[in-house]
Amino acid sequence: MDNNALFKLTSGLFLLISKTDKDNGCIINTVLQVTASPVRIITVVNKKNYTHDMLKETGIFNVSVLSEKAPMDIYKRFGYASGRDTDKFSGFNSVSRSENGLLYLTEYSNAFLSAKITEEKDLGTHTLFTADVTDAEIITEDTSVTYDYYQKNIKTAAPSKTDGKKGFICTVCGYIYEGSTLPEDYICPVCKHGAEAFKPL
Repeated sequence: MDNNALFKLTSGLFLLISKTDKDNGCIINTVLQVTASPVRIITVVNKKNYTHDMLKETGIFNVSVLSEKAPMDIYKRFGYASGRDTDKFSGFNSVSRSENGLLYLTEYSNAFLSAKITEEKDLGTHTLFTADVTDAEIITEDTSVTYDYYQKNIKTAAPSKTDGKKGFICTVCGYIYEGSTLPEDYICPVCKHGAEAFKPL
């Protein structure tokens, strides 16, 4: 089976934001509207993400829908570091607060949604959160970014110099795992994708 076929599924990229003692956010690729009355969405979040724990603690979150204008720096800032040891919003001013007290992007995003969690489902490595939308606003008419657009137009080229080392490269973020065999349960330490996202160098 070619797991890369899964990357052909249409999906967007979003900044999921929450707050406990500090503001934090992470890049995710799963936000779907599931009902219109009430207006309800789902999101799926990796349990290794600090934002995941914040959602479970607070029960609320904001989603900024990323646009094609979002530069690679946005993905690096919010997707390649952990909020456990990094203040991702430090020095970042392209934000405002919605009525629920959480941040949302005022640039690089075409809309934001505020939501209150109504249900959780354990999916093993991830948690599926069902939430009622409590606020929503269109920011610009810019086109929403898709995962395919990100791969082809935004992501920086993967490092080409490997000094003759054997290994595997993450097709999502470019992280290189050194070794002749990649464990089946390996998780990328940078972007948290599994072994299916890696290909041999």
